[in-house]
Amino acid sequence: MFSLNDYNYDLPEKFIAQKPAEQRDRSKLLFLERKTGELSHHEFCEIHDFISGGDILVINNTEVIPGRLIGRKDTGGRAEVLILDYAGGMACAGGFTSECLINASKRTKTGREIFFDQGLKAEVTDFQNGVYTLKFSYNSDFENILCRIGKVPLPPYIKRNTDDTPCDDRTSYQTVYASQKGAVAAPTAGLHFTKGLLEKLTSIGVKIAEITLHVGYGTFLPIRASDIRDHHMHSERFFIPKSTADTINNAREEGRRIIAVGTTCVRTLEYASYSNGAVDSGSGVCDLFIYPGYRFKVVDAMITNFHLPKSTLLMLVSAFTGRENILNAYKEAIKNKYRFYSYGDAMLIY
Repeated sequence: MFSLNDYNYDLPEKFIAQKPAEQRDRSKLLFLERKTGELSHHEFCEIHDFISGGDILVINNTEVIPGRLIGRKDTGGRAEVLILDYAGGMACAGGFTSECLINASKRTKTGREIFFDQGLKAEVTDFQNGVYTLKFSYNSDFENILCRIGKVPLPPYIKRNTDDTPCDDRTSYQTVYASQKGAVAAPTAGLHFTKGLLEKLTSIGVKIAEITLHVGYGTFLPIRASDIRDHHMHSERFFIPKSTADTINNAREEGRRIIAVGTTCVRTLEYASYSNGAVDSGSGVCDLFIYPGYRFKVVDAMITNFHLPKSTLLMLVSAFTGRENILNAYKEAIKNKYRFYSYGDAMLIY
């Protein structure tokens, strides 16, 4: 149960989704009943058949920033920069400082400058544990510049050829309810929702509650430890409004279900809850690693995508419904040609 190899499975590369579904809510939906392991196949737009009036649907409203920048070092070499902590960066007049990754032919030394389009430049002020601190300088609005020259930092397993059908990742790799800028990656379970589907759910009495967790680059990093209990989880900034905490706590007292959209919501709610399951409001940094043996306090059901082998996300869903149930569900999904990972199909587990 604690061996990294216990969370491995074989996935043919052809099932790794390279593009989003043509219609968000027309992706496939695999329903898993966690007590029995029973499975059934649906379309995501049918999810209202499984959610009842009075249920609380918790969504993550983080917004992916176009934080991938292509520039040139003052030595002339190409440098690709990825902004890691936009939400926690320090802004001042004409400047912004944040932790970043730099992909270049050689390590960029402290004091070096990188030049981008639109008059944007950055100075390397620190380097620790593979992460750089960059101070950006500009003459206009930083957010505006990012929108003009920045690219969406897609997951490394999305590799498109030049003849692929064009896809506007700035729109498709973003939930329809994204509003709080700061994520490096999208909370992908939420990509299946349309505004129309959310309106349909609220019309039958489902309450939508929002939290924010800015998904970080660490979500893509592999686990190195052979015993998963030795893994140190990456940390991510979160915020839970008082209105959301009150909605969840009132629903729990009344015996109504809490349905989390994505592992980001699951981790945030479980991290910010007391032993009795009451959720606290406020902001902080979440580094909760959920793996089998964890006892859930808040979440009754979750909507999630299909996750990478040996990933912390696969361990989280295994903790929720059992490792054997999950691996069996994944085999069934592969058999039925489901699409996997960020742009892939979805599961509903309760």
